Amino acid sequence: MSQGQPRRPESDQDPVRYGDVFDVQGNLATKPIAPRDAASMQSAENQVLGETQITGPAAVMQSAATVNVRRGAVSPYDVTDVVRDQGVTVTEANIGSTRIVTERVGAEVVGQFVDTRVPVDAYPAGSDMDITIGEALEATAYSAAGDKPIDQSDAAAIKAAEVRALRSNETPLGGIGAQAQSAADINARVMRDEDKTTLSDVLSDATAQLPADRAVRREDAEGVISAEIRNKPDMRTTPGGVAASMAAAARLNQNP
Repeated sequence: MSQGQPRRPESDQDPVRYGDVFDVQGNLATKPIAPRDAASMQSAENQVLGETQITGPAAVMQSAATVNVRRGAVSPYDVTDVVRDQGVTVTEANIGSTRIVTERVGAEVVGQFVDTRVPVDAYPAGSDMDITIGEALEATAYSAAGDKPIDQSDAAAIKAAEVRALRSNETPLGGIGAQAQSAADINARVMRDEDKTTLSDVLSDATAQLPADRAVRREDAEGVISAEIRNKPDMRTTPGGVAASMAAAARLNQNP
């Protein structure tokens, strides 16, 4: 998933647009955030998560909409055409002991996180609830980044995760790191995105492909983050990508 970077309003009197506070592009990025947009996202969060997230997209949208009403950019009853025509969605995917929540306005992802509020009875007594490196990689495959064509930064991150899972100094021939590197090399020569190999293609069964696995720790996440950003011109991790999934897993394992 390739997205532009959030920007700031040109002046204190300009409306706060989606592109100012979310990493979105296209038509949505230029739209002022309206009160009914925020209300729709709050309702969707409440239905799926049971509450509005304190720092989640709905809260951000509500703050921005309040500013826009105060500046006269929108009315208290306005709704953008994107929300009116395409709606907002909050979806979840359970991968192992990880619950990935993705929030969208229309087709654009405005938020994604790992929900830590997993019921205790979802795990058998005495089981190891730590998220493994393989599970974190699989979570990437099922996240909003799953359809992203693999590039060199993804390959570097996957290889960094693999060597940590295997406690090795190099990736094995035919392993997921080698597959990712081959995909990145081929993707660089392929013109159409639909013909390229994606993260989901390589990582959807990462746990089964790893001959050894272990729980994600902070140092693992840091190593993977470093590998990913070293190979990106903007030095930023991919939202929902390998580094982001590893970081989320490390946080969960440290604070279960």
